[in-house]
Amino acid sequence: MTRVGFVYGDVYLQHKTGPGHPERPERLSAIVRKLEESGLLRELVAIEPREAAEEWITAVHSPDHVASVRAAAEEASYAGSLDTPVCRESFHVALHAAGGTLAAVDAVIDEKVRRAFCAVRPPGHHATQNEAMGFCLLNNVAIAARYAQKKHRLAKVLIVDWDVHHGNGTQAIFYEDPSVFFFSVHQWPFYPGTGAARERGAGRGEGATLNVPLPRGSGHREYRRAFEDQLLPAADQFRPDFVLVSAGFDAHEHDPLGDMRLTADDFAELTRIVKAIGEKHCGGRVVSVLEGGYGLEGLAESVEAHLRVLGQDGAA
Repeated sequence: MTRVGFVYGDVYLQHKTGPGHPERPERLSAIVRKLEESGLLRELVAIEPREAAEEWITAVHSPDHVASVRAAAEEASYAGSLDTPVCRESFHVALHAAGGTLAAVDAVIDEKVRRAFCAVRPPGHHATQNEAMGFCLLNNVAIAARYAQKKHRLAKVLIVDWDVHHGNGTQAIFYEDPSVFFFSVHQWPFYPGTGAARERGAGRGEGATLNVPLPRGSGHREYRRAFEDQLLPAADQFRPDFVLVSAGFDAHEHDPLGDMRLTADDFAELTRIVKAIGEKHCGGRVVSVLEGGYGLEGLAESVEAHLRVLGQDGAA
């Protein structure tokens, strides 16, 4: 097994969303417990979370957005929308979610690990430049993309989003930017209402957004076709210097919030395809970041399958 980094810390359990909320601390506890039981956890390289510096947060988000999330946490109310409750620790945790992702980028670029997975929360891909929504406070993947470009001088970043919900925040942030290619496969029509195939970017960024909306009930065949027929040719044309994955596992067949039919084995297959893109174009540099996934058993099994493929040598 090649060296795979694993970002996790108990700090991520401090973001409390209240009884009955699907985005809960138990999500990460289930992942860690599964990795311990399988013996995989001891094979991973621990990467300690850290707070993201404000300069990297505001490379993506407006200062007003940062201030509003901080204020919402201080009031222990809601950030942006009523589906996104926060507690007093939530802003501190969100800074560590973003910062943990940046630590993974550093570890991969510095060749301390080959690839990395970030078991962080709160998730991020719905957060826009100016708005928190859909359980998301700060857009971890978007912040990581800008960080890779500005800190590490990498020109082009590919973001692959396979969460069951469209990553509207990530798309909006980079919609006019040709240096970040955003690919999303998602249930359609569905929350948050964006992600139609006609949404392809604008201005200089036209063509650097690729959405593959799929009907409810889609499974292995439809996802495999989306990745092989659309993502692979697009990646070959774009030739990324780094690959980030918005790794939501709520397209699992038993997830309570989605209506798709993927299994843990299917997520392993999608991981193989993305890993092969990294091997072909950017020395294998791939960092995946947890987004959704709310059925605890399916989430934990899918993350284990994802990590085992990330740990395989070469493009296998």
